[in-house]
Amino acid sequence: MSALEKQLHLGRLPPRPPLPGGGGQSGSKMRMGPGRRRDFSPVLWSQYFESMEDVVVENETGKDTFRIYKSGLEGPVLLLLHGGGHSALSWAVFTSAIINRIQCRIVALDLRGHGETKVRNPEDLSAETMSKDVGNVVEALYGDLPPPIMLIGHSMGGAIAVHTAVANLVPSLLGLCMIDVVEGTAMDALNSMQNFLRSRPKTFKSLENAIEWSVKSGQIRNLESARVSMVGQVKQCEGAASPECPKAIVEGIIEEEEEEEEDEEGGGSVNKRKKEDDTETKKEHLYTWRIELAKTEKYWDGWFRGLSNLFLSCPTPKLLLLAGVDRLDKDLTIGQMQGKFQMQVLPQCGHAVHEDAPDKVAEAVATFLIRHRFTEPIGGFQCVFPAC
Repeated sequence: MSALEKQLHLGRLPPRPPLPGGGGQSGSKMRMGPGRRRDFSPVLWSQYFESMEDVVVENETGKDTFRIYKSGLEGPVLLLLHGGGHSALSWAVFTSAIINRIQCRIVALDLRGHGETKVRNPEDLSAETMSKDVGNVVEALYGDLPPPIMLIGHSMGGAIAVHTAVANLVPSLLGLCMIDVVEGTAMDALNSMQNFLRSRPKTFKSLENAIEWSVKSGQIRNLESARVSMVGQVKQCEGAASPECPKAIVEGIIEEEEEEEEDEEGGGSVNKRKKEDDTETKKEHLYTWRIELAKTEKYWDGWFRGLSNLFLSCPTPKLLLLAGVDRLDKDLTIGQMQGKFQMQVLPQCGHAVHEDAPDKVAEAVATFLIRHRFTEPIGGFQCVFPAC
């Protein structure tokens, strides 16, 4: 059990102190109702998944251990691959949503270098290596007779799902789903990715602090998902004085109570409290990102270049879920007009579509599987077939 999991089980989470920074939207208090502050405390994976398992993959040079989370006993396996920097926990709320709609089994995988997966070479995030990892985990789980499997991937995970399918590493593949990843827009976005990564806080004072930042910054727009997902994105620093974990400063998060107190008292007590918090921060074990995405840049091109044509070349039924129709590139636009895949746009979502709107994504995936007669609905779920 990791230090984070022990901390969650024992309920000894550090308190979320008042934070420096502020201004603009982040200055308003976020509430769950009259007089109630929103709850940014982390939630255990077991609230959404039925079991957790570490899958050991052996080869000539040693052993790798891949963390998976599972739910369901019958039906096709939905093998879920998360985006860069995220973890299998990003699928938690989606899992509970779809498991109540159709007969299916869920396997959510922490890819190498992410979450709780432990491999000998976590820096190798090439599409080829990660695709082989997926195939190896399937073989370790099911041997030579795997059940019908649908690959579903978000962002980087969507690209890896396509590379896995094209390389025929999952012989029982029955379907493929990419969530908000398109070659054209992905390649265009790579130019600004380093600037985006530099704009993120390097450390957080607590898990609650990290969850609050993820919601208020818009990285995850669904608080329920953020409370379980962010646990898989950050880890506790070895020591607060470590050079790689400087004093936590999170810009743009400040409670309304602090602003009101500053107005009434001239800011004296607020400034005093902030200085005390800064002193306490130096003593605390801070939290930082589990993976330094900036160092993976050399693999980005390999994930996404040629992805549209690879996706279209897969002979299995395909589903593309997007946060906006403007994300389509030329090849996919032509392919969609030719009916080569099913597409659905889920507006009012950020990039983490399956976290922001887990019920809508679950409904789309469930409808796709029922439409192709891969499974049966449960719990009175009614399909609404989209026009595209």
